[in-house]
Amino acid sequence: MMRTLLTLAFSALAVLAGGCSSGGSRQAGPDQEKMIARQFYSGFADAHDTYNAISPASDGCVYYVLSSTRYDVGGQFYRYDPGSDRTEFIADLSEALGEKAAKYIAQGKSHVEFTECEGKLYFATHVGYYQMIDGAEQMPVTAPEGYKLYPGGHFVSYDLETRQIQDLALAPEGDGIITMAMDTDRKHIYGLTWPHGLFLDYDLSSRSLRNLGPVTRAGETGLGTPEFRVICRSMFVDPRDGNVYYSTADGDIFTYNPSYDAPRKVEGVDFRLDYFGAYDPSDAGSMGYNWRKIVWYAPENKAYGVHGNSGYLFSFDPAGKKIEIVERITSEPSRRSGMFDQFSYGYLGFQIDGKGMVYYLTGAPVYDENGKRIAGLDKINMGAAKGKEYLHLVTYDIPHRLYRDLGPVFYADGSYPTYVNSIALGADGAVYTLARFVHDGREIEDLIRIEPPR
Repeated sequence: MMRTLLTLAFSALAVLAGGCSSGGSRQAGPDQEKMIARQFYSGFADAHDTYNAISPASDGCVYYVLSSTRYDVGGQFYRYDPGSDRTEFIADLSEALGEKAAKYIAQGKSHVEFTECEGKLYFATHVGYYQMIDGAEQMPVTAPEGYKLYPGGHFVSYDLETRQIQDLALAPEGDGIITMAMDTDRKHIYGLTWPHGLFLDYDLSSRSLRNLGPVTRAGETGLGTPEFRVICRSMFVDPRDGNVYYSTADGDIFTYNPSYDAPRKVEGVDFRLDYFGAYDPSDAGSMGYNWRKIVWYAPENKAYGVHGNSGYLFSFDPAGKKIEIVERITSEPSRRSGMFDQFSYGYLGFQIDGKGMVYYLTGAPVYDENGKRIAGLDKINMGAAKGKEYLHLVTYDIPHRLYRDLGPVFYADGSYPTYVNSIALGADGAVYTLARFVHDGREIEDLIRIEPPR
């Protein structure tokens, strides 16, 4: 039955809709058949929204973290084996790092993808328990009775063979680690912390940590002041020279190399482009001019990324200091509506496979029975959905410049995935992500699997 549905979905997409301004083509059906996602319950009844923290590994398995918002329970680390079709619990992150027994506020999440290097997965931990201060989720300043304040996030490794978790380094100032990139050739791990926006450089060979200080004004502290800046959630490394790159809400691009004393602004190029929209960088209601997600694409010696609010795919050539707008890769319904999507920061479910195919999990507007678009809130002061939206899987073939909206994703019961901000491209050809659904009468976020039409 599922194969029949997927075949129908593929047939419905075979309508060529014309060219785009970038010289490519776009392909989508006006009344697309839906893809059916399969839900997995990993065993964590308190699982909350996860950002980025899912990746495939060389052993064929998919590794992921389910977030916890509790102060006494850490994020839960799992893997899914497509061969046995089973999920397996690996560890509670706080317990694995020796902090559960010491009663620290938990390492409730990982906010980064896993990077594999020489048989190990490298990642970082982040806080999941917050206090509402000035109308926004903030780092706790008062610990629950009997507990200690959050100690800071960790750079962590996981050995695929021995299954041992190793604590590599602790973030300073009690910050969590919200963004990470790794130079696997030169063995450096880079991070941005939350809420202060500290830039970290961990040298795996010497096991030393450098704190380069705050790199985006006050970071996500000082909400409502001119110094507030939403922190970049994605960095990339140019493997040719080992330079790492990140963006700022002001639209500037910075680069860093271990030979530098501090990150340097890339002159002659910025993200303050009309196509992305106009933003107040001190406003917490969007990512500003930050890119949302960016990935190195070796065949062209460029990085490809997406600007979250506008949904524009772009390329960035670090050597040539050049940005090019490629295509708007929002869903086809969003493109027709002309409106931004409902998730205030945009979407992190963006990845490129070995053939140059971009896979992007993005939103689509919901319409009422009268055909009117259901609008959400005008503004919120955090990364969250402002209103209802469907989930669509969009692809963009870089070599052939071909956009396709593969259609909406639903569950078998007619409900649909929400709060999707991650993606993993499985060796089995499936697309994996972490999404909300109802399990035993309770809404949780857990693993789902989507088999795109071929």
